[in-house]
Amino acid sequence: MTKHLMAGVAAVSLFCLAGGVAIAKDDGRFETTIIGSTPGQTIAGVNSGGAPWTVAASEAEVSPSGQIEVEVKGLLLTAGPSVGTTGPVKNVAASVVCGGSGGTVVASTGGVPLSAAGDFEIEQKITLPDSCIAPVILVRIFTAGSATPLGAFIAASGFTD
Repeated sequence: MTKHLMAGVAAVSLFCLAGGVAIAKDDGRFETTIIGSTPGQTIAGVNSGGAPWTVAASEAEVSPSGQIEVEVKGLLLTAGPSVGTTGPVKNVAASVVCGGSGGTVVASTGGVPLSAAGDFEIEQKITLPDSCIAPVILVRIFTAGSATPLGAFIAASGFTD
């Protein structure tokens, strides 16, 4: 059975809004940009971190086969005593949500290191459902060795000006 990631009604949908792009390609790939989170947000039951974050540059893609690639530069705190740094966050992971902000986390990657400059790259294979409407990619704090390694999200697919 063929898997589909659907961000819109058309076979190819392009959303270009104030510095961010989300594209559903005709081969089923979902491409997007990643932006920093702000406190008080909840997506698919996952809360955002307790401080605001920013992203300098990003690109992310998920294929129907489950290949996920997320590359982010400059994921840094924008307030508090650790402004301009990654604070205590040393590792991150990505989660895919189907059903938009009120949807469900359907898959997550393992953790990867977050550099002191706020840079990371994820290239992993995940298992996706046969269909995913309104996909969202969350970048989450990852704590290796914890009983619950996936924590709050500190960035997500979206746009900003």
